Amino acid sequence: MAATPGQTAITNGTNGTRSVPSQVVPPVELPENVDALAADAAASLGWHGAVLPPVTMFGRRVYVVAKLRPEAHAERIALGHEPVTDRAQVSTWTWPELADTAPPPAADIVGVLAVARHWRTGLAATVPFSRYGEAAMVLPQSMTLTHDYVDNCLPRTRTYGVAVVSADDEAHVSLDVESHSDRVLLGRDAVWRWVNEVVYEQLITMEDSGTASPEESTQHA
Repeated sequence: MAATPGQTAITNGTNGTRSVPSQVVPPVELPENVDALAADAAASLGWHGAVLPPVTMFGRRVYVVAKLRPEAHAERIALGHEPVTDRAQVSTWTWPELADTAPPPAADIVGVLAVARHWRTGLAATVPFSRYGEAAMVLPQSMTLTHDYVDNCLPRTRTYGVAVVSADDEAHVSLDVESHSDRVLLGRDAVWRWVNEVVYEQLITMEDSGTASPEESTQHA
């Protein structure tokens, strides 16, 4: 039995009657080069710094835009304080008796973004980081045109202060929602210090590998 294009028809094997056709929704996809998409999104957000390779923190795969703090980095080199990514060890740096001996934060985190097919996935990835600074998610443009996005996503982006960048089928990006600066930030707690150390290690690795400088990496778009 023929069906209307774009719809599915289900035939009841008992009496041959046809059920009400349902609309076939094409899968939501993103352009293939996700790394380039993240870099373009960072540029559209006005984030100046190195777009680091994707990293998984708190079970979320995200891109961090950051740059070195020259004075703190120089001090840590002089004292031999390399990045420490052991979370348990870093957590002790906030103890009153150890706070004065902890190495200074050597990374300046400009923002954290996630590239996702659906806004719920994007929010789940970015909200933990929005408590400490700028956060954004990159979504397919087709996703931002749905009622679900308008009715359910936008109120949450305002609540958490998460920006939204949309990407069309040709990987052109545009800022859809700006971040909100009136949210409450948690400050430099043990979690923030650990994230800073993970990012610091990435920055050093990028510097040692001779890849694009922090200023160059978000200026190409």
